[in-house]
Amino acid sequence: MTRKIVILTEGHTNPHTAKTAASVIRYRTDEVVAVLDSTQRGVTSQALLGVGGGIPVVGSLEEAPSADTLLIGIAPRGGRIPDAWRPVILKAITRGMNIVSGLHDFISDDAEFAEAARQRGVTIHDVRKNRERDIAQRPGFRQGCVRIHTVGHDCSVGKMVTAIELQRGLSAAGHNAKFVATGQTGIMIEGDGCPLDCVVSDFINGAAEKLVLANQQHDFLLIEGQGSLFHPSYSAVTLGILHGTLPDGLVLCYEAGRTQVAAMEHVPLPSLTELRRIYETVAGIMHPCRAIGIAVNSRRLSATEADDECHRASDELGLPACDVFRHGADVLVQAVLRLREEIVR
Repeated sequence: MTRKIVILTEGHTNPHTAKTAASVIRYRTDEVVAVLDSTQRGVTSQALLGVGGGIPVVGSLEEAPSADTLLIGIAPRGGRIPDAWRPVILKAITRGMNIVSGLHDFISDDAEFAEAARQRGVTIHDVRKNRERDIAQRPGFRQGCVRIHTVGHDCSVGKMVTAIELQRGLSAAGHNAKFVATGQTGIMIEGDGCPLDCVVSDFINGAAEKLVLANQQHDFLLIEGQGSLFHPSYSAVTLGILHGTLPDGLVLCYEAGRTQVAAMEHVPLPSLTELRRIYETVAGIMHPCRAIGIAVNSRRLSATEADDECHRASDELGLPACDVFRHGADVLVQAVLRLREEIVR
C-alpha cells in the first residue's frame, strides 16, 4: 500500500538542510502529500526545494488529513531533533501516524514518543538504527559484478543522486543495475541498504562488504558515497566504504564554486586533480580502482556557466563530465559500460 507522507522541515525548508526532504520528494513524489513548515505556509515544494511541483507547504498536520506517515526531512549536523519539533512529532503519533526518521537521535528510544506510539499502535522507524557487528573478511566478490562508487570533495555535493541517476540510466538501457544505499535518505528512497555513518567504526568495512555480498547478483552496483576523505568530521565513513566495497570505478562529485568545507571556512577543498589522486590512491590500497567520470553539481551556475564548468573539468582530468540533472547521466553511463568491457577483457 502506498504511504501518504508529510515531510517535516519546520524552519529549514532549503535544498541544503532539507536535502532528505528534497530527495524523497524527487524520487518518491507520488507518496508525498505535503511539506510541513509553518514559516512557509502556502508556498509550494517546487518554489522552496526545486522539486515536487505543486506539492503544498502546510502549516499544521490538520492541513494534511489524509497523511499516514510523518517523515523527518532534514539532516542537521549531529543528527539531533530540534526541541521545537517535539510537539509536532508527538501530535503526529497521537493522530495515528507512523514516524520515519533518519536522525542520529533515535525517536524510538525517547520514552515519551515510545509510550505514545505503543498506545496508538503506530510504528517508529529510525532508519539509522542498526546492529552491525561483523568485521570485513575479504571473501571475494562475484566476477562480473562491477562496482561503481560515488565520492566527493565534501558532504552534500550529489553523491547519492549521481548513483541513483546512474542506476536508472543503466536500467533504462537494459542492464541489471542496483543502487546500493549507504545513508538514511538513500535507504528511504530505495527501501533497503545500511546507514554506514551510524555503524561502530570497527564494523563499517564489514557492513559495507555485506552490502556488496547481498547484492552481487546484479551486474552493476552503484554504491552511494558518504562524507569525504577531505572532511575533518566525516572522513572515517568514507574510508570504510572504499575499503569495504572495493569499487572498480569512481565517479568524482563536486559542487562548482565551493572552495571550503561547508561550515568550515578555514578548511580548503582540494583541486580536481588532487581529488582524483587521493581517492585513487586510497581505494587502490585494497583493489585496483580508477576514476571514470565527473559529476558536477552546478546548482549555483547558469546553464551556460554549467556547460563551461563541465568542459573545464573534463579537460583538466581527461574524463567525461556532466551535471546529472541538467545534462542527464548518459556520458557517465557510457563510462561505466566502457569500464565493464575493460574488466571483462
